[in-house]
Amino acid sequence: MNTPITDWREKRVWLLGASTGIGAALATALLARGARVAVSARSAGKLATLTENAPAALLLPCDASDAESVANAWQELLRQWGGVDVAIYLAGDYVPMRAWDLDMGAGIASARHMMDTNLVGALAFAACVVPHLLAREKGDGAGPAEIAFVASVAGYRGLPKSLIYGPTKAALINFAEALALDLQPRGIGVRIINPGFVATLLTAKNDFSMPALMTAQEAAAEIIAGYRSSAFEIHFPKRFTCVMKLLALLPARFYFPLVRRMTGA
Repeated sequence: MNTPITDWREKRVWLLGASTGIGAALATALLARGARVAVSARSAGKLATLTENAPAALLLPCDASDAESVANAWQELLRQWGGVDVAIYLAGDYVPMRAWDLDMGAGIASARHMMDTNLVGALAFAACVVPHLLAREKGDGAGPAEIAFVASVAGYRGLPKSLIYGPTKAALINFAEALALDLQPRGIGVRIINPGFVATLLTAKNDFSMPALMTAQEAAAEIIAGYRSSAFEIHFPKRFTCVMKLLALLPARFYFPLVRRMTGA
């Protein structure tokens, strides 16, 4: 599977989606462990504030929903560092949507932005990083390297208010699985990270009780702990994600009424 990472010192890490939430917390945690961290997001100001006391940080502002912007950030990273050891896509957008919110006006615009950020941006990220990892694997023997994507347990199965968000995360999980089938036999690590509810600006949009809610710092600690194993999937908190995994195995005739009852949908 993947090569465990227990020592982050001098690891070159690119985090796309690092200005707030899990990305910002993970950047802080990795810098504290001695990693060299390149941080990307739309807000250059937030990135600068995050890394103002971190000489090992590299600021690469870009828009995850714009493939050209992502490619430009990658080229600057290559110019300054020559490559990466670990690349993690954390960018995401979430707007709660039900079937009656989908229309050809604001509904489709919100849907398109979620698709561009959650999925198309991840594809652009991979299109930058994967060729580099393949060339590295053939070349200088610099050691194992990995690419990872933050999806969500919302990608396991359809959920209320997740009409677009859930499918984008399901597609991202599938994409990471396909990448793993191709890349892991060639010594390149691939991981998918599936959090439950984490207190961020995105989950603040929810108007329902979120079970097993975690802080962004707790989520970052879980990700780092997950890298200590060879597992393809890092998911947390287990008391919630394992329940979601079990629900996903149910036949539709049981799943739909149970989820409606559990969520009040």
